Amino acid sequence: MKFTVKSGNPEKQRSACLVLGVFENRRLSAPARSVDKASHGFIGGVLRRGDLPGQPGQTLLLHNVPGVLADRVLLVGCGKEREFDETKFQTAVSAAARYLNDTGATEAVNCLTELPIKGRDLYWNLRQAVIATEDALYRFEQCKSEVQKVRKPLKRMTLSVPSRRNLDHGEAAVREGTAIAAGMNLAKDLGNLPGNICTPTYLADTARELARKSRKAKVTVLDEKAMEKLGMGALLSVARGSREPARLITLEYRGGRKDRKPVVLVGKGVTFDSGGISLKPGQSMDEMKFDMCGAASVLGTLRTVIELELPINVVGIIPATENLPDGQATKPGDIVTSMSGQTIEILNTDAEGRLILCDALTYAGRYEPDAVIDIATLTGACVIALGSHAAGLLTNHAPLGNELLNAGRAARDRAWELPLWDDYQQQLESNFADMQNIGGREAGTITAACFLSRFTRDYRWAHLDIAGVAWKQGKEKGATGRPVPLLTQYLLHKAGH
Repeated sequence: MKFTVKSGNPEKQRSACLVLGVFENRRLSAPARSVDKASHGFIGGVLRRGDLPGQPGQTLLLHNVPGVLADRVLLVGCGKEREFDETKFQTAVSAAARYLNDTGATEAVNCLTELPIKGRDLYWNLRQAVIATEDALYRFEQCKSEVQKVRKPLKRMTLSVPSRRNLDHGEAAVREGTAIAAGMNLAKDLGNLPGNICTPTYLADTARELARKSRKAKVTVLDEKAMEKLGMGALLSVARGSREPARLITLEYRGGRKDRKPVVLVGKGVTFDSGGISLKPGQSMDEMKFDMCGAASVLGTLRTVIELELPINVVGIIPATENLPDGQATKPGDIVTSMSGQTIEILNTDAEGRLILCDALTYAGRYEPDAVIDIATLTGACVIALGSHAAGLLTNHAPLGNELLNAGRAARDRAWELPLWDDYQQQLESNFADMQNIGGREAGTITAACFLSRFTRDYRWAHLDIAGVAWKQGKEKGATGRPVPLLTQYLLHKAGH
């Protein structure tokens, strides 16, 4: 999709289609009023007949609108004007993109970007319009023998701005939005691929492809022998039941000064999670291919960073493995030694994410990081607590937590902080090792983060539990690409953007 920015009166735009917002109770947006005046009340007459009540996401296509140079006009419902917010804006933009793609309008001028949203500016509107449009048009068809092609797909979208003074600013917003959308699409593709294709080796190859896009990037991939030499007994304990070899993937991007400490992103990369010996129920087990969405979000974010050439140093670390039952698989009650030297009694092999992350977090200390953020589909308890709207956030450094929360609000990819109090640590006490890998039924998301905190005492660290936001279930089943927008926004702030 090609996005451009343009100013000018909407009725004078030559296009296959002009997209206008309409609120409930026949209230026209400013661009729609301009077109209505040029058409001598044509738009208002359509609304008075009740053809478009104006509810969020409703669409109505008009042909031969007088006084307008565009071939067609697409009216999009935006809900009540006083209640128009980020959610309704995204709903309207997405509805317009899907409708245009289905009607054969290969290009269009979208005036929804000029609608005022409380607390947001034009830059946000433009960037979010790009992201929402790309998200609406995303299709995963890599594994289909016959791809259902759109007859005339939407190929170009012109985003409207009020004046020529906004053009340079608008183009910067579009560039950011396009890069974020590309990162999200990569994360979606990786998440949606089945476990027999997206293996640890596949993730490593993807990282190598990204590194080839920039001279500032390089990849290091450690095999199981190298991890064994480093003492990564926790990570390797998860891989014991799989025939797919585990990998520790490091993708470094050095866009900032050499003396600047990097931000390290650590992504859980369990490419399929059966639960191991603690076998999961069969229902919906296919969704455990999404257990590497943390890794996918790290690669997606780094794709965005590379495309934007941000002046910042970022390191992505991905511990990648499968978790399967086998004669050599780790058993409940086994004790392993992590890279940090701490011993872990494994009471449940389905609590494997924290086992691979703890060694990766210890490894992250080698980079003397400014901050470390791990991203993981870690606990079902987070889904119960926060649903599919917000990621769980826990941190050992309050300012870092606030930066991430603010980045999530700015990017409309929100997180919610949970406490990381020492009171919860006692749930991890073991009679036989330094700790056990589960803390019981209560506060499962928090005790999982408490476990990880024992390996992050030497640096600023935050944990994002994305179990509820990484993929959708039901009719729209598939990876979401979150939290690429949140992570990118955090890095944009760090880079001074």
